[in-house]
Amino acid sequence: MNAKDTFIQIQNISKYYGSVNAVDKVNINIKSGEFFSLLGASGSGKTTLLRMLAGFETPNEGEIYIDGVAMSETAPHHRPTNMVFQNYAIFPHLNVINNIAYGLRKDKLTKDAKIKLVDEALEMVQLPGFGKRKPDELSGGQRQRVALARALIKRPKVLLLDEPLGALDAKLREEMQLELRSLQESVGITFIFVTHDQEEAMTMSDRIAIMSDGKILQLATPKELYHCPTSVESADFIGQMNFMKATVIDVKDGKAQVDAEGIGLVSVPVKGDFVHTGDKVTGAIRPEKIQILEEKSTDGNPGVEGIIKTVAYLGNRNHYYISVEGLDKPLAVAEQEGSIEDTWDTTDRGSRVWLTWEEDALILLKK
Repeated sequence: MNAKDTFIQIQNISKYYGSVNAVDKVNINIKSGEFFSLLGASGSGKTTLLRMLAGFETPNEGEIYIDGVAMSETAPHHRPTNMVFQNYAIFPHLNVINNIAYGLRKDKLTKDAKIKLVDEALEMVQLPGFGKRKPDELSGGQRQRVALARALIKRPKVLLLDEPLGALDAKLREEMQLELRSLQESVGITFIFVTHDQEEAMTMSDRIAIMSDGKILQLATPKELYHCPTSVESADFIGQMNFMKATVIDVKDGKAQVDAEGIGLVSVPVKGDFVHTGDKVTGAIRPEKIQILEEKSTDGNPGVEGIIKTVAYLGNRNHYYISVEGLDKPLAVAEQEGSIEDTWDTTDRGSRVWLTWEEDALILLKK
């Protein structure tokens, strides 16, 4: 990223709690108006990093810059940020209007000016006419919208969101993901979103930083993370992936000849110079990249024979688990409904089939 495009700079940030490195020398640059997600399991450091951006935690090392200004000496209430929490944190004794206007109480605004801002905020989150209601008269999704309106009414340069959809049921959560992204695009400010849900991050984000043990595993667009993971851990975190141990036999002209468990000798296109003859690596392939055939393919693509162990019908797609000799775990295969002439069904358990894939579908990762 070009330095002039950077709006938020997280430079060599670390946070220690005794001997535990909650955040360990993290460096991230974020653009103005970007929807940026921190994705990771519990304890990965994502919320600690978010709280340091908000000023609720102080880094042991490093500096955070927002719009070119160092934040180390800036109190939370003086930062150009606002935060939305998972539990909404709205006041149960106040109605919607007073909850949303709470952040304006110290601003020197007339009553009419405050009402105008609240009305605009209610329109923004699609809650016009809800101003007189109390929180216990609202659904979970409506309470979350109130929390968003209260955060946005102050027009922060950065909105920090700590698992804000985590308390919602699955259907409402999906709806709110789309609404939240639409809201971000309409207000045009930078959103930094913390989640442990990879589908949620993939749905909404311009870019995602996968965190583990306080470090950044990989930072990229959703498409890059899915198709071009740089490690086994990041590949395993995003979507479903089949893994197999492999040994590099030779590297020449942008391709590696590898001996992969269960598959044998295959040619794999490689980018960069991270694989060398003799290296122990991990082969990885997405389930939807594998095709099921009744007989061995004659098109020259790699393939392997196997036996169908389990079939799961999921409406628009079928998931198969194919036992392959030499592999500890069955290979997962995902087929779109109707994408093959004779779709396999649950009665086909035990059928012997042939699996095939394009040469570039199999990727190599550092072991």
